[in-house]
Amino acid sequence: MILENYIGRLQEQGKITIIRKEISKNLEIAGVLKGLEPRPVLFEKVKESEFRVAGNLFCNKMQIADYFGIQTEQMIPFLTKAIENRSPPESTDKAACQEVVEKSVSLDRLPILFHNKVDGGPYISSGVVVAADPEYGQNLDFHRAMQIGKNRMVTRVVKGRDFHKFLEKNGEVDVAFCVGNTPEVLVAAATSVETGTDELEIANALQQIKVVKAKTVDLMIPADSEFVLEGRVVLEEKHSEGPFIDLTETVDVIRQEPVFEVKKITHRKTAIWQGLLPGRSEHKILMGMPREPTIFKKVKDRGIDVLDVYITPGGASWLHVAIKIRKKNEDDGLQALEAAFAGHKSAKHIWVYDEDIDIYSDEEREWAMATRFQADVDLLIKDRETGSSLDPSAEVGTNLTTKCGFDCTKVLDTKGKSFDKAKFPEVDLRKYLGD
Repeated sequence: MILENYIGRLQEQGKITIIRKEISKNLEIAGVLKGLEPRPVLFEKVKESEFRVAGNLFCNKMQIADYFGIQTEQMIPFLTKAIENRSPPESTDKAACQEVVEKSVSLDRLPILFHNKVDGGPYISSGVVVAADPEYGQNLDFHRAMQIGKNRMVTRVVKGRDFHKFLEKNGEVDVAFCVGNTPEVLVAAATSVETGTDELEIANALQQIKVVKAKTVDLMIPADSEFVLEGRVVLEEKHSEGPFIDLTETVDVIRQEPVFEVKKITHRKTAIWQGLLPGRSEHKILMGMPREPTIFKKVKDRGIDVLDVYITPGGASWLHVAIKIRKKNEDDGLQALEAAFAGHKSAKHIWVYDEDIDIYSDEEREWAMATRFQADVDLLIKDRETGSSLDPSAEVGTNLTTKCGFDCTKVLDTKGKSFDKAKFPEVDLRKYLGD
C-alpha cells in the first residue's frame, strides 16, 4: 500500500493528529512525535522542505495488526505463514516511487530529521535498504544513515548481517534506501531469515506488493515507497558516524563507517517523508516483533503448547521476552525458557506465563511473578553467555552477560492452594448509569 493512502485512512478514522503550523525538521518534529507518542502525526508544513512528514505510524503491535486487519494475538502465526510461504512480487514498469526522478541530487531538500541534540547530524532512521550480491541475490534490511553532505551520507553497517557480508565480499555494494513504507515492507525487512532469502517475497506474502527496477542500480525495489535514494556504499571509504540514540534509548558511540554516495533520488509527486524516533516505540516494535516467530517456533519445537510471544517495550523490545503457554507438564516452563533463549540469543531476561495471563499487561505479568514464582525452583540462570551488543551493561568487547529465565507458571499440583484471580460479576453498565 502507498503510505499516503494509509495516512488518509487514519484521517478518515480520526486516528491521526494533523499539525498545520510551520515546524522545523531540526529537533521540533522529533519533540512533537515524542510528546504525542504513540498517536500518529502528520506535519503539513516543514520549514526546511517542500515535503510533508509523518511519524508514530506503527508504534505498537495493535497498530500493525489493525493495518493487516487481524487481532494482535494473530500476528505471530500471520508472520510465520508469510515467512514459510514466500511469494515473488509482481514487477511493474510504472511505479509510484518513480513518479518524480530528480535531475540532480540534493539531500538538503529532503526533511531528514535531526532527532536529538546529541546526534551527529540529520538521520534517516526509517530507511529500508535493498542491496544485492552476485551469489546470494537481494537482501532487505534496516540501516540508519547520517547526512554528511549534499549527496553523501554515512551508514551504520552492523558486522555479521547480510549487508556487511556483501560489503566485505565485494568491497562496494549498490543500494537503494527506500523511505516511506507500510508494514508489509517494514516488517519483512526486520525479519531474521537465512542469507539468500529475498525479504520482498515475505512482504508480498504478507500483502501483495509490486516491485520496479531502480533507475541507476541493478535492484528491484518496492514500487510504492514514498522516496528512494539510489547509490553505492564503499567499504574502504569511511567517515565518523554518530552519536545516535540506540534501541535501548542510550547514546551509541561514534564509529568509522562506510560512506553512502547518493546518485539518484526518486519519489512520489505528493511524497510524505516517514519519520521514526530512534529508541522509541516505533523503532522498538519494528526491531523486536519480527523476532517473535523465531522464538515461538523454537518453543513449539520443544513440544511445548506455546500460545503467544511478546518482546516487551520495557526491555527495549530486544532484551526482554514474555511467553504464554498452556502448561501440561511440570517442567514445561523451564523447557520453554531454554528454547526461547536458543531462539533469541540477544535476550537477557525471559518470563513464561500461564494461558490466563495477559502478557501485554505489565500489571498482570507482575502479578503472576508475585504469586506463582519461587526463585529457588523457578529461576534459570545462564552465566557468562554472549548477549546483545545493545546492552550497555554487557562486558565491553565480548558482550558477555548473565541471562535469567523466570518460570511464572503455577504448579500443576496446587495442594489445595488457589492460584487464580477471583472473578467479579459482569454487568451491562448502561442499565445503571443512564437516566
